[in-house]
Amino acid sequence: MKTIFITGASSGIGRATVRHFAERGWNVVATMRTPEKEIEFMPLNNVLVLKLDVEKKETIQNAVTKAIQHFGKIDVLLNNAGYGTMGILEAATDEQIRRQFEVNVFGLINMTKAMLPHYRSNQEGMLINISSMGGIVTFPTMSLYHSTKFAVEGLSESLSYELLSQNIKVKLIEPGAIHTDFGGRSMEFYFDDSLTDYKQFTTTFLGKLSEMEKSPTYASPPELVAEAIFQAATDGTNQFRYVIGEDAKMLIQMKEDCDDEDYLSNITQHFLNQA
Repeated sequence: MKTIFITGASSGIGRATVRHFAERGWNVVATMRTPEKEIEFMPLNNVLVLKLDVEKKETIQNAVTKAIQHFGKIDVLLNNAGYGTMGILEAATDEQIRRQFEVNVFGLINMTKAMLPHYRSNQEGMLINISSMGGIVTFPTMSLYHSTKFAVEGLSESLSYELLSQNIKVKLIEPGAIHTDFGGRSMEFYFDDSLTDYKQFTTTFLGKLSEMEKSPTYASPPELVAEAIFQAATDGTNQFRYVIGEDAKMLIQMKEDCDDEDYLSNITQHFLNQA
């Protein structure tokens, strides 16, 4: 039985992935900040629920040690923990800016570094990082989130070269909009009413976003992402990127087909009704 170690397993993509792998006979290490609240996974013999907060390095090392002691070997690390921010950059506090990077970038780095000695000792392993279509394409009011996902893209691509020397594979998952609590509990907003110069901009954008979210085809289910993660873990190929969702496929293709001027103009016109 192979084992996958998942961060951010309490909800959304992480939770769907725990179910998907457990149902297919894998051992699963489901890590979360509040494991005491977990009910569904606790009774499962092939799922180990552990406390892990990617902002706290001591919990990372403790979880890795316990997982290896319990299952003997970790085959796949899924760096899934993360959250989004939305707002005007000027309105974001230093704390909000730093925390976005602490979770989405530095947490991922610290988690990876904690697992690599185990992988090197086995001379094999796989690292799967949850990025986003937002690591390739951009939207208004999400500058902080995009900057972290662009960082994950560059980090993963460069890291793949050095880890290849250790027979460790790196893969990227790039979902589009997904039906999770990403826009609710997992989203932090920073708009400031005193910045009145942005009022028309934010009103127009948020109105368009609200209109899009009402569409029944706006987002894909998290189970679709879990299926792609399972494919990445088991297909035996060197495929690096896995794009999930028709929106992600369309927008990424548009970015590849257009020059920068046309792409930025298309996004501006779509979200802000400006040519």
